[in-house]
Amino acid sequence: MGKSSDLDAAFGITLRKLRLAKKLTQEQLGFESGLRRTFISSLELGEKQPSLATIQKLAPVFDLTMAKFIQKFENELKKSKK
Repeated sequence: MGKSSDLDAAFGITLRKLRLAKKLTQEQLGFESGLRRTFISSLELGEKQPSLATIQKLAPVFDLTMAKFIQKFENELKKSKK
């Protein structure tokens, strides 16, 4: 795996792409996932690292399992390394 900052950035990009594809604001995503908007923002900016509990809250909002969510994140991480 890459450095922590690479991981955080790739997760943030993945989360933002999923949120925009679903046409949600950070506030709407926060409401639907039970997370604070400021935390969503920090995740998207790569400033915070998500826990498994966070991924468990986010994945259903996008109609994904945790595994599918992580797979999308891994794909983004691979793209960032090219």
